Parts: sequence; structure tokens; C-alpha cells
Amino acid sequence: MIPTAEHYDVVVIGGGPGGYATALYGAAAGLNIAMIEKGKLGGTCLNVGCIPAKELLETAATYRHVKEAGVFGIVSDEPRIDWTTSLGRKDSIVTGLVEGLGSLLKSRKVTVLDGYGRLHAGRRVTVAGGTSGERELTGDAVVLAPGSVPRTLPGFEVDGEVVMTSDEFLSIARLPKSAAIIGGGVVGCEFASLLSDLGTEVTILEALPKILPGLDKDLTKVIEKSFKARGITIRTGVQVGGHQPTPDGTSVQVGEESIPVEVVVVSVGRRPNTSDLGLDGTAVTVSDRGFIEVDNCGRTAEPSVYAVGDAIDTPALAHIAFIEGMHAIGDILGESPTPVDYAKVPWAVYTRPEAAFTGLSEEAAREAGFDVVTQKSRFNHNGRAMIVNQPEGMVKVIAEKMANGTAGRVLGVHMVGPWVTEQIGQGYLAVNWEATVQDMAALIQPHPTLTEVLGEAMISLTGRSLHG
Repeated sequence: MIPTAEHYDVVVIGGGPGGYATALYGAAAGLNIAMIEKGKLGGTCLNVGCIPAKELLETAATYRHVKEAGVFGIVSDEPRIDWTTSLGRKDSIVTGLVEGLGSLLKSRKVTVLDGYGRLHAGRRVTVAGGTSGERELTGDAVVLAPGSVPRTLPGFEVDGEVVMTSDEFLSIARLPKSAAIIGGGVVGCEFASLLSDLGTEVTILEALPKILPGLDKDLTKVIEKSFKARGITIRTGVQVGGHQPTPDGTSVQVGEESIPVEVVVVSVGRRPNTSDLGLDGTAVTVSDRGFIEVDNCGRTAEPSVYAVGDAIDTPALAHIAFIEGMHAIGDILGESPTPVDYAKVPWAVYTRPEAAFTGLSEEAAREAGFDVVTQKSRFNHNGRAMIVNQPEGMVKVIAEKMANGTAGRVLGVHMVGPWVTEQIGQGYLAVNWEATVQDMAALIQPHPTLTEVLGEAMISLTGRSLHG
């Protein structure tokens, strides 16, 4: 028998980025919060997503730096990879962050319950199936943040050894000699870059006409050229038709062709984890694709019930889940937060070279009816890029063309090159605040820095130039 319900200001179902951001932000505002999670705190991002993937990408980068150290006059023996140590470092970082998150939630006095949370009528939430036992909670508001799980493909049953998703790949016991990556989106390209740098022969199989949808095609060409130079095979516009196990791995069917590889990594996105949320007796609706339906403030059709993160049909990015959780709390408090403009959110891709973008590509801007002016500035003329031996890449700015032919509002900033994931913030501010190229050109970029390339592009769009 479930005891008398415990009441909270806000009950959060899910402990990933959307859920814990909601809980922490709400607790910082003085609200009494309960958060329910069956599994490890931090969700996909912290445990089997952003953090472990980027840690292993940094392992690959470090290996590459050592191999290329001779250009700096540093002579060393041929490096080798101790993959067990690499995995151990990755696991220690994840464990430390998970424990740190738990401590932070505790210090904010968030009640964390282990179990499956399910929503019922009247904002009543039951908890079961975990170490917290059977509980019943009620809340003045409820935020649904159940996250997502990897999508799979027919004919590619996941066994964790030959066929795997991102969940299994990030703990792979040994580096394969060859791999097929099904999916050329952000995650698929990151995995391809990682494996290639560590010596694996990689083939990317993508159904769409190009890899990295959303990234301007001029920038995509830079990534493709780099990948091909490193021996990565890119096959776009193809359909896979299953695989046939072999003594050394498997053979992937692509049209009439079979591609032999040791492992297959299915990287075709994620689907919302919304099948076991209860919802009976509520007005919460779920689409045919499994997404919880919300308005532009994250409100469901059930009064004072919100949904955030991968469970709703918005970009599946941890930083988007963060802001959605913060906005849910703001709306609960009556602060009327400005809805997120999802067409302008920043994206970060940790391939070699890195890519990052915000706003419209040139093609998308023209399709949207804009007359545009563009400017491309390259890293191979940048002193800092030459110093760090990473001159590959460019910055492309897409601006609205004014009636007098000059460049006006910044519509998009797309970047490929060294550490551009750390530089895209300036581009996002420009696009989100509808700055003009004149506004941006007036800003001082420190010298010598990589951000000077963005500055050069903005200056050139004013009709003058400095080094470009």
C-alpha cells in the first residue's frame, strides 16, 4: 500500500540534462523539488553520450598530437594506445561528474528518488521499481524529462559486440580494425573521426545526400575532404539492407554490394523514451513519433505539466534541454521567459576538424526567401592556427543583403576548424540578437587568437578588409 502522498512545488520525472537542470534551477529559486530517476544521474549525456564521447575524442586528439610532435622538433618513439587505460580515464571522469551532480542536488536540498516515475491525473506521480520503494507524490507542477534511447534499424539487431549503438560503442572492449558507421550525422561523424584517428578503417553510410545536415555545404566539403584524406570512405544516398555475420565480423549489405567490417555502429539518432510514463487520466498527448506535444513554452495540454529535453520535438542537445528546464521553472514562477528560437541554436561537432554552426546556412537562407551576402575567411592565414599546427578550415558568415547591396543582419555563422566549438558563442550571440555585420565588425578580437577569423569575416562584409 502506497503511503500518503508527499507534496512538492515541482516533481520532475527524469534525471538527465533536462531533468536535473529543472531541479537545480528550481531549487536555486527556492522551490521544493523532487526528482525521480531510474538509472544513473546525468542521463544519456553524462553517462553514454556527450561526456564519454568527447573524452574519447580527446584521447584520439592526444594520440594524434604525439604522432605529429616532430613538426615542433619534439622527437619521440612511435606512440601506442593502451585502450584499457583510455577507457578507465573515461569512466573515472564520468563517475566523478555523476557523483558531483549528486552532491550538488543534495546541497540544493532536491529530493532524489530512485525508481520509475509515472504521471496520473491531478499531477499525482507514483514511484516504483527502484531502491526508493513505492512512493506517491503530488506537485503544484510536474516536469516530464524522460530523455531518449538510441534508434535501431531492422536487420541490425544489437548484440554489443558486432552490432552496437552509441551506448555500447563508448565502452567497446577493443579497437576494431574496420568499422561501418550507419548514419552521417553529428554522432556518426564524431565516431568515424575518433576511430580513424586511432587506426580503424572506417566507412560512413548515410541515406541523405550529404553528411552533417544543417551545416553549410561549403563547410561540409571541408570535413569531407579531411575525412577522405585520412582514408575514411563516405557513402551518401545509400540504403543498408542488413548484415551477414562472418568469422571476422560481419558483412553489411549496401545495394548489391557487401562491405566486410569487424563492427557496425548504428548511429541513426535517438527516439523519445515516452512509452512508460503513465499519463492515463491526463490531457498530455504523445505524437505518432513518440514526442510529448507541447506549446512554445514547454506546456503540455495538462495544466501545470511541462515536458523538456529529448522527449519533445526540439533539437536533441543537452544545452537545449538545459534552457528548456530553466524556462519551465521560469514559467512556473510566472516570469514569462522568452521562447527558444530553435532555428538559431548553436550546434557543436567534435570531429577533426571540428565544426560548429548557428542560424541559417546559405542554402537554407535562400530557400527561406532571403537575398544574402556571404563571406568566407580561412584559418590557414591565421597566426594562432599555424602555431597550433591546425590551419585547416574556414568561417562562413551568411548575412541579409540590404536594398543598397550591403550586408546587414547576420543570419548564420558556420565554422570548421580548430576549436570552433569554443568559438561559436560569438556567432550565436550575433544571430540570436539579430546583430548586423557592422555591429560585429566593431568588436575587438584579441590577437593572436583563432577568433580573429570570425572578426575578419565580419570586417570584410562591411566592404573593407584587414588581412583578408
